[in-house]
Amino acid sequence: MAQTADKLQTESQLKTLNDALGSGGFLQIRRMLNGLPPADAAHLIESTPHKIRSVLWQLIDIENEGDILQHLNDEVQSQFLRQMDAEEVATITEGLEADDIADILQQLPDRVIREVLDSMDHQDRIRVEHVLSYDEDSAGGLMNTDTITVRPNITLDVALRYLRRHEQLPEMTDSLLVVNRNDQYIGVLSLRKLLVSDPSVTVREIMDTEVEPIPARMSSREVATLFARHDWVSAPVVDENSLLLGRITIDDVVDVIREESDHSLMSMAGLDEDEDTFAAVLTTAPRRAVWLGINLLTAFIASAVINLFEGTIEKVVALAVLMPIVASMGGVAGTQTLTVVIRGMALGHISRDNSRWLINREMAVGAINGLVWAVIVAAATTLWFDDPLMGGIIGAAIIINLLTAALAGAVLPLAMKSLNIDPALAGGVVLTTVTDVIGFLSFLGLASYFYG
Repeated sequence: MAQTADKLQTESQLKTLNDALGSGGFLQIRRMLNGLPPADAAHLIESTPHKIRSVLWQLIDIENEGDILQHLNDEVQSQFLRQMDAEEVATITEGLEADDIADILQQLPDRVIREVLDSMDHQDRIRVEHVLSYDEDSAGGLMNTDTITVRPNITLDVALRYLRRHEQLPEMTDSLLVVNRNDQYIGVLSLRKLLVSDPSVTVREIMDTEVEPIPARMSSREVATLFARHDWVSAPVVDENSLLLGRITIDDVVDVIREESDHSLMSMAGLDEDEDTFAAVLTTAPRRAVWLGINLLTAFIASAVINLFEGTIEKVVALAVLMPIVASMGGVAGTQTLTVVIRGMALGHISRDNSRWLINREMAVGAINGLVWAVIVAAATTLWFDDPLMGGIIGAAIIINLLTAALAGAVLPLAMKSLNIDPALAGGVVLTTVTDVIGFLSFLGLASYFYG
């Protein structure tokens, strides 16, 4: 229901926007864009074609630009950032959290990043440089350095008075981080416990020391897995010496999960997760052309296999009619296995210890489905062409191809991961090539043998 309401709201806003553009009502557009929450304004901008975006961006008040910019995807961010100088970037990012500023700066050339950092005050520059020193896809790149820390030996009353000295708490603050005199992480003090416990007890008595900190070098994917497993709202980040560096909050983890989801979906088509729905033609065409070229190469491989049996196909025309069935069945079965394995890898479920069991399970599933559908297709083929031999050949080919598809779908992503190749990006096209080649080879090879 919530998704439906959001969709209707967006459609209504787009209609209002288009009507205002058509009538030249720029004052109405300005009021609407600057009156929306930053995330909604960003969504509206992303939902418009390239040329209209430039007009909309010029109508955004400068004090709102930074808040809106952080919610835009990387490609649209870059479009606007290219039009700004270092001073403008520094102005619009003033007041943003260090991790959000770092995300924006990473879209800029190194020279411009240096200029932006130089224009910041000393404290902000140190915080942002700290985040920028880590890979953007690591815990250090996700973390925010804005934390509230306390010592274990103070009483809760002192901790509460310390909190009241702050004008406001950092967003997503669900706990205070407990550190020693050397700023090394010790544990967390939940705000829920702090508010309901006896003010005279010390932090040490009620703090939780079982919450493991996140190493700064941990990948963002592993961070997201930990947050999902433990239902965290925030988590501390430390260096190799347990020195507290900052914290990661759930809003940043949600972004990671969404990006991983987009990556998995778009990679299956060879596209980038930040692909702009309304990107210009000359930007979109070359990106897709690369993947089409790769697919064409694999198609030529499959065609070369078919060409080996040209003489047999000419003798038995029914083979040309039935060939797509074998390849299609293998392709679907292989994709099912590939999807399950890639998802299991993303969730951290698959390791060297259980991968053999998983491969055996998929082979068993492939064997059962192969036998069932081989009988059905063989019977249908026999009735269709009145040729029991043809039915037996296609049945055998389906069994061979479904077993191959199960094996390839399970082994390929594991092998690619060991070679540091993204299985979501390359797994699909390699799997299709394998199932097509084995499908055609087994079907036409058996036919060539029995029909001479």
